[in-house]
Amino acid sequence: MGYGGYAPGGNSRMPDKLTDLQAAMRALPLDKALDTLALIEKLTRNVMKDQREPKFRKINLANEKIRAIITDVPNAIALLNEMGWVREADSLVLPETVRMVHETHIVGLIEAQDHYKTVCEKEKVRLMRAAKAPTDADAEKTRQQIEADRKEKAAEGPVTQGSKANELGKGKSMTASDLGIGQGGGG
Repeated sequence: MGYGGYAPGGNSRMPDKLTDLQAAMRALPLDKALDTLALIEKLTRNVMKDQREPKFRKINLANEKIRAIITDVPNAIALLNEMGWVREADSLVLPETVRMVHETHIVGLIEAQDHYKTVCEKEKVRLMRAAKAPTDADAEKTRQQIEADRKEKAAEGPVTQGSKANELGKGKSMTASDLGIGQGGGG
């Protein structure tokens, strides 16, 4: 009764429009996205532990690990810029005026990681299906086998003798009235 018997509308299953931050989180290349998002999440959690600590508010882009996972990954710097980080020489700095919000930044990063996990799983399934799909040579071989079977069956000629009923045994037949069904009497 709670919903008045109305079916959900077509727009109830449509996803909400992505924010600029969510779009930036989903603009990473598929092969590097999970590693990049995991590191950005770790950096963001460090900032949120102590918003005033200067060492957490600076990312050295020349660092080998940072370079491999963030600097060299397309759109990763743009994502950090969208989160509020500003470039200063060979580093990114989070200004004192920017405050990280758990519901926006951490939850957004977790949702983006879930998105990429789903996309990776779908891609894995797609590749497995493509590998299992018959090749054109296999399909042609199957068609030839079907045609050969059809010709063999046609060569046997038409069926000229009908089937015969065979008595299988002398069993006793039973009717519904033998079981007491339909014998009247009422209820």
